Amino acid sequence: MLPETPRSPYPITWREQDTLFPKLPAYLGRMALFAVNTGLRDSNVCGLQWTWEVAVPEVGRSVFVIPPEAFKTKRPHVVVLNDVAWSIVEAQRSLHPILVFPFRGRRVNTMNNNGWQRAQREVGLPLVRVHDLRHSFACRLRAAGVSAEDREALLGHANHSMAGHYASADVGRLLKQANLLLDRRGTRTVLRVADSERGRAETNPTRSHNNKGGLGFGGEVLEFRQVRTDRWISGSTAVPQQE
Repeated sequence: MLPETPRSPYPITWREQDTLFPKLPAYLGRMALFAVNTGLRDSNVCGLQWTWEVAVPEVGRSVFVIPPEAFKTKRPHVVVLNDVAWSIVEAQRSLHPILVFPFRGRRVNTMNNNGWQRAQREVGLPLVRVHDLRHSFACRLRAAGVSAEDREALLGHANHSMAGHYASADVGRLLKQANLLLDRRGTRTVLRVADSERGRAETNPTRSHNNKGGLGFGGEVLEFRQVRTDRWISGSTAVPQQE
């Protein structure tokens, strides 16, 4: 396991996602795409089990109910699957009797492995951590206008988790909210605070401050950049093929 260095959140842009994910090994690309569409932590994606799947006929798909002993808040968490996450789950069926995301018949210990870090280096995105996929999910929900309460429920925060007790109406509403982040239309402004000693992830930022802190940011780089995004194109949710 390769440990990640603590630092400020780094939600990825659509362009960075489209650059990084295709360079990952196929199994890891599916896991990353699932993580950025559910907000699940690394350990929960790696350990996701079929026995946790619960059908919700009213919405035409399932959810996964992660038990308290496997979730950080020590409370059950209902994982709502948007259209992309659901397509990945469907593609993973029958690969393993227990694990949703096996690799060569065994559990993946962490997504932050050699395959992830090789892809990072290849595409020049050294600042992107696995946990940033969770930050990206939250950031995209907020940009889509999803309420704080619904964002917290989708992320499994302790104060607003559905705690394993849910109605199909709740799942249906949250499913609609989770599907909002699939729309790439429009322009988004990304505000990042990055550790200047590790270098900037983007070139030619609109504005930055030096190592002395500039404007009171104490050794950090504040970056503003406009990110032009394209509409979600039909077919872009295709799941990478098995290796």
